Amino acid sequence: MSSLRHSLASLLLLCCAGAAQAQFVWIGPNGTRQYSDQPPPPGTPASKILKAPGRAAPAQEPSDPAPAPAAVKTPTLAEREADYRKRAKAREEQKNKAQAEARRTAARAEYCNDVRKNQRLLDSGIRIADIGADGQRRFLGDAERAAISERNTRQLAECR
Repeated sequence: MSSLRHSLASLLLLCCAGAAQAQFVWIGPNGTRQYSDQPPPPGTPASKILKAPGRAAPAQEPSDPAPAPAAVKTPTLAEREADYRKRAKAREEQKNKAQAEARRTAARAEYCNDVRKNQRLLDSGIRIADIGADGQRRFLGDAERAAISERNTRQLAECR
């Protein structure tokens, strides 16, 4: 009789041991079920807590799963490839645009340096020769020199 009592007592203890482990089940922020022996984090709404110790599990129909957040559509390989090609094309266009701008800036700097050099030459007072339409060398007069100097001054104003 004593062994029967011991067997029944140990069977009763085994049955109660499973109930002693508290089990919490709730829907996490990303829409997945969370299982833990710890309570859900503070701020979890009561409607998202599916099971708690001392509280009966709510009846759920198998056809009515817990509401999941809107699924994020993962791009296909073809969409990712097209997106990559679009980004590569944009990078190439940006690179070409930067190179063209650098060439324009360099050409503008060279032009401005040439205009400054011509203005220094005109301001120096030395005689300046020019080749005419007939192929003969001639020296610039004061009026021509002043006209060229005025044109250079206008061009220098654009260089600043």
